[in-house]
Amino acid sequence: MITLLIILVTSVVSIVAFRNQRLLDDLILWPPALSRSREYYRLVTYGLVHADGAHLFFNMISLYFAGRIMEAFFSAAMGPFGFLTFYIGALVFSILPSYLANRRNAGYRSLGASGAVSAILFAFILLAPWSRIYVIVIPMPAILYGVLFVVYSIYMDRRGGDNVNHSAHLWGALYGVLFTIALRPEALLNFIGTLTQPRLF
Repeated sequence: MITLLIILVTSVVSIVAFRNQRLLDDLILWPPALSRSREYYRLVTYGLVHADGAHLFFNMISLYFAGRIMEAFFSAAMGPFGFLTFYIGALVFSILPSYLANRRNAGYRSLGASGAVSAILFAFILLAPWSRIYVIVIPMPAILYGVLFVVYSIYMDRRGGDNVNHSAHLWGALYGVLFTIALRPEALLNFIGTLTQPRLF
């Protein structure tokens, strides 16, 4: 239910913001709004708006498939709002480095739930590294996807120029792994043990 609620709210807000520039401006992460006006809510609400329909679709479809599984995990470990707590924490954690690096840059803006979605995906990879993940229509082991994702994100973050916050993807992934291990320390040992028993499909 929490996963579906997040998808519903994010989709509705994003679609409205596609045609409502004022709403987009009020929710997007814009450093001066935090430093001058103390609008700290933007550390969360930037995840409710997206650049376009494709950006929204890929984030929400990833959230739908991985979120349902991880919601069950976090709900069992933390209660009914465990997954929501994890998700909001991922939004904040994944964007903080970008905000701190650009806190005096009035031209900087960031939006989208990609950092939080990365956290969910990497928490899932930690628990089930040999599960099948589809990239577009290509199936691959989750751990392989994770490695390729990290390598690509590091490369693109250093290269820059594509208006995508790859740093948030990386910090979100790190948050997902660290949060899950902190919650269930045995997850790390299980992950290492599972890696020694490869199962491609």
